[in-house]
Amino acid sequence: MASGVDENDEMTGPAIEVCDLRVERGARLVLSGVSVSVARGRVVGLLGPSGSGKTTLMRAIVGVQVIQSGEVTVLGLPAGTPSLRRRVAYVTQAPSVYSDLDVRQNLEYFARLLGVGGHRVADVIRTVGLVGYERQLVGRLSGGESARVSLGVALLGEPELLVLDEPTVGLDPVLRRELWQAFHSLSDAGATLLVSSHVMDEAERCDELLLMRKGAILAGGTPEALIARTGADSVEGAFLTLVDGEPER
Repeated sequence: MASGVDENDEMTGPAIEVCDLRVERGARLVLSGVSVSVARGRVVGLLGPSGSGKTTLMRAIVGVQVIQSGEVTVLGLPAGTPSLRRRVAYVTQAPSVYSDLDVRQNLEYFARLLGVGGHRVADVIRTVGLVGYERQLVGRLSGGESARVSLGVALLGEPELLVLDEPTVGLDPVLRRELWQAFHSLSDAGATLLVSSHVMDEAERCDELLLMRKGAILAGGTPEALIARTGADSVEGAFLTLVDGEPER
């Protein structure tokens, strides 16, 4: 029986394809017919103010959000398909690691669950800037440090798609810069990253942008294209110009 998914798309199609996605929470419409496509091997910023629907869209992409209608395809398969679990990593805003274990113990535990070699633990510790913290209990780390441990866990399996919900919140500017460099190194190696943020100055670090407001995609494209389209002098200015020109809903 046909699955409705082209087998070639699993290897060569978009990393993410969302078509007319609607999500309601109670009587509130959270996502109002969102459609978007994300190419493979790119760092894509999902930008918008708090409450714009970014987290809900990301949850739908990783297959953990109840939706009212629409389709979400990830790496050529319906979102939430069991075989995607090892190919897609999701980092939430809240750290998803054990507070009573130290950094290395957390990473070694999840490495065993994923069946990856111990060399990956040392690799991701360097990538997320936790050298020197290996024996620190996670419960005694700062919020930003704990978030880095969660990111390290996500990187262990070398996923094809990383969905990162505001991963740089609470980090100092130097570490933020280093993480964005790591994001681009991952995309250069073939991974796709969808990174949400409400900090507009992070937009210029992305290959492409999706600007969200009130549960809808206002615009998408490269930072340069969005700035040129609106005549603004920054992505923040472009966003505000698009908001000012948006019809009332």
